Amino acid sequence: MSAQEATPPAETAPAGASPEALRAAFDRLKAAYRKDGPIPYKERMRLLKALKGAILSRKEALCAALNSDFGNRARAETLLAEVFMVVESIRHTRAHLQDWVEDEEREISWHLQPAKGRVIYQPLGVVGIIAPWNYPFQLAFLPIIAAVSAGNRVLLKPSEYTPATNAITRQVLAEVFSPDVADLVEGGPELGAAFSGLPFDHLLFTGSTKVGRIVMEAAARNLTPVTLELGGKSPAIVHGSYSLAKAAARIAWGKTYNAGQTCIAPDYVLVPSGQESAFADAAEAWIRKAFPTLLQNQDYTSIIHPGHHKRLLGLIEDARAKGATIREVNPAGESFSLGSGKLAPTLVLGATEDMDILSEEIFGPVLPVLGVPDLDAAIAYVNDRPRPLALYYFDHSNKRQNQVLNSTVSGGACVNDVLLHNTQEELPFGGVGPSGVGAYHGRTGFLTFSHAKSVFLQSRLAGNALLDPPYGGLIENVSKLFVGR
Repeated sequence: MSAQEATPPAETAPAGASPEALRAAFDRLKAAYRKDGPIPYKERMRLLKALKGAILSRKEALCAALNSDFGNRARAETLLAEVFMVVESIRHTRAHLQDWVEDEEREISWHLQPAKGRVIYQPLGVVGIIAPWNYPFQLAFLPIIAAVSAGNRVLLKPSEYTPATNAITRQVLAEVFSPDVADLVEGGPELGAAFSGLPFDHLLFTGSTKVGRIVMEAAARNLTPVTLELGGKSPAIVHGSYSLAKAAARIAWGKTYNAGQTCIAPDYVLVPSGQESAFADAAEAWIRKAFPTLLQNQDYTSIIHPGHHKRLLGLIEDARAKGATIREVNPAGESFSLGSGKLAPTLVLGATEDMDILSEEIFGPVLPVLGVPDLDAAIAYVNDRPRPLALYYFDHSNKRQNQVLNSTVSGGACVNDVLLHNTQEELPFGGVGPSGVGAYHGRTGFLTFSHAKSVFLQSRLAGNALLDPPYGGLIENVSKLFVGR
C-alpha cells in the first residue's frame, strides 16, 4: 500500500528466487491450468475452508513474525488487520460464492426473441499478485481469496522486507494448495521486474504510484490486464459544526494505526481557518491517552526500517526549516533514534506548498493540519490535487455530506470515521487515476478475476433467415419497421 520509495535499499534484500525458478513456477501453473482447467466450485469451497483453518492455527506465529519484521507490531493490529480481515473475507466468500458463480440470464431485444442471452463467469487462468510490506499477510491473501474463488491459479510475490511473515505465508500455501494451484516466489526489485513481465492472465500490484507505473508498463507488453492498488494523499475534512474532539480522535486513531503505514491513512486534515491549534490540541490529547509511552509500548507499532524512518524525519525537518510549527507528541519525554524503530506522532501546523510534506505521501504518523476558509475551499483544495485513494468527511449534515461526496472523486470514502470502508467485503476497494486502477474485495474481487462471457442462444424458431440476401421488399419493410421511413 504505497510508499514503496520508502522501503530499504535494494542491497539489503535477500537474493530470493532465480529468474529460472520464477519462470518454472509460472510455467507449472500455466500447464496445470491448460491440463486441468478451472478449479471446480466444490474444490474452491474446500480450499477456502482449509485456508481459514491453516491461518487460524498460525495466528500466534503470525503475530510473532510480524513483530519480528517490524521490530514491534501491535498484536491487536495484527489480529484485526491481518487475521480477522482475511478470515472474514473467507467467510463472506464461502457464504456467497454459489450465487456468484451462477450464470446470469440477460434480456434479449424483442426483435430477436425467442432467443436467449446469458453471461457466464469464467476464471482468467493464472493470476500474479505482488504484495507490499505494510500489511504483508492481508494484502497477499485477500487477492488470493478473490482469485481462487473465481477458479484461478495464483503466483504470489511478497515483499522482500517481511521475511518472517513470508515464511508463515509459505507454510499456509504449502498446507492448503498444491504448487500447481498456488505458489510463492521471493526476491528483490529485479525479481519483481521479471515477475511483472510474465504473461499472466491478470496481475494485481499493491504499492506506490511510482512503482505502479513501472508494473503497468511491463504488463502492457503482454497486454496483461492489471489491478493497481496504489495510494496518494488521502484528505480528512472537518466541518466547523462537527465536534473537533470527536473528529480528532478518529483521525488520530487512523494516523497512528500501524504507525500510519497504511495506504488509506489520513494524510492531512483540513479544518476551518483558526481552528488548527484547537484540532491539534484535541488530537494530542487523544494520542497521549492512547499511548502514554511509546518506546516500550507494544501497542505502538514501529516504523518498518531505518530507511523509512529517516525519510519521515526528512519530511519533518524540511517542514520545520521552511517555517512550519512541529508538535511532537511524546507523553513520556522519551529519546528516539533511528535504531529505536519508533517515531513519535507528529502534528505539523502552518505547512505550505513548498514543503515536501504536502507533495509526498507521508506513510507514517505525521499529520499536517491545514486551515481553509469554508467547505467550498476544502473541496477545491482536494480537487486541485491528484485523486486520492480515500477521503474522510466529518459532518452530520446529509446535504453537505452529499455535496462533498458528489463534488470530489476518490477511491473510497468514509463519513464521520476513517479506514473502515476497507473492512467491508460488500464495498469495492480500489483507487482512481493516480491512486489505482480497478478494485476488489467481495463479489467485486470475484468479478475482477473472472471473464464475463456473453452468450447468445438462438431459438429453433428463429426467423432471421428470411432477411438473408438477396434483399428485396421484405427487408425494406422490416427496415421501415425498425428504423422508420
